[in-house]
Amino acid sequence: MTNAEPLAPPSRAQSTAIPSPSADGFERLGLDPALLRALKDEGYQHPTPIQSRAIPPAMEGHDLLGCAQTGTGKTAAFALPILQRLIRNPSPETRRPIRALILSPTRELASQIADGFQRYGRYTRVRSGVIFGGVSQQNQERTLRAGIDVLVATPGRLLDLMSQRLVPLSQVEAFVLDEADRMLDMGFLPDVRRIIAALPRKRQTLFFSATMPDPIESLAGTILSQPVRVAVTPVASTVEKVSQSIYFVDRGQKGALLEHLLSGQDVTRALVFTRTKRGANQVALRLSKASIRAEAIHGNKSQGARERALSQFKNGALRVLVATDIAARGIDVDSISHVVNYELPEIPETYVHRIGRTARAGAGGAALSFCDSSERPLLRDIERLIRMPVAVVADHPFRSTGTSAPAQSSPRDSSAPRSFQSQRRRQFRR
Repeated sequence: MTNAEPLAPPSRAQSTAIPSPSADGFERLGLDPALLRALKDEGYQHPTPIQSRAIPPAMEGHDLLGCAQTGTGKTAAFALPILQRLIRNPSPETRRPIRALILSPTRELASQIADGFQRYGRYTRVRSGVIFGGVSQQNQERTLRAGIDVLVATPGRLLDLMSQRLVPLSQVEAFVLDEADRMLDMGFLPDVRRIIAALPRKRQTLFFSATMPDPIESLAGTILSQPVRVAVTPVASTVEKVSQSIYFVDRGQKGALLEHLLSGQDVTRALVFTRTKRGANQVALRLSKASIRAEAIHGNKSQGARERALSQFKNGALRVLVATDIAARGIDVDSISHVVNYELPEIPETYVHRIGRTARAGAGGAALSFCDSSERPLLRDIERLIRMPVAVVADHPFRSTGTSAPAQSSPRDSSAPRSFQSQRRRQFRR
């Protein structure tokens, strides 16, 4: 607990009077019947590992340091304990101060977190709202003035509204920092520190990050007090059910290879990654000209365009979505059959994030990566990180005309970069 002063766990004196449904697995966590009923509506029967390990200590009021990637169910891991607290200690109807703040790096992820609070809290009187940039703030102002218990926000818009004295944070009891490593990648850490400085020192803090680089570890150390540490997957592990393969191809042939692969009947929904916004636009345009319907999603797109593309991708109207890494952080779709690394990421850990977009909810999935001659050092770094070679597809019509494929690094290669070795040491203990 921040400030080393224990915050009393939520009182159990008040509860929403709803008959307890059967929500096998979640009942043992001691959740309120209103939450169990909502979970049953969602079809959730058993908590995920992060939920099983994070919800009990969070409900007891402990600070939490969670190592979990997107797609592990961590939104419910922090939303359910916060909702439980607010159900058991409701705010007066006439005055609803913001009592929980959730900070997210992207608009899409913020929207999905807010949607989670709405769905899990549908049978409660808890009110939640979301604010982010890229849209007019008028509707967001109205939401804030009406009074909400839970605020989900991105750093930039939150600071804007704080400077206008529209977001009082003096009564925040629970603070969640989600995707902390992506906050670092996007340059948000100074903004995050300014927001934290405006929060009460006596509060519960729940901190989630998929990786723990030094700046994130330092931030966690300054805002958490005696946290419970929870890890559900080693930071550098790959998803076991993802079939990984690499295609050596000249840069100029990548577009033709992508068209060839996407024409396959087994590609039902594909997420294609590029390094840049311009590259995403170019790939999406080429596919559209080849009668393969595709849309690009990145930071330069308007919020409306991004939401439309994501909605069409989710409902199956759009088979291919081309994205940059930052924009993809808000994409939470269970039925992605293929992830295509059109360009290999410069940071090896990003590869793990990318391929984790497929093989969700118990399904299988495939990760196809293109590698031109300039990217071969990036491939070596990835293989060292995941401690396994990626299978080479040698027989394809757009094989590289350059030198033959390099020997792949051994899974036991002890020459892994220092950053990898230190990161392995920083992994949480289960």
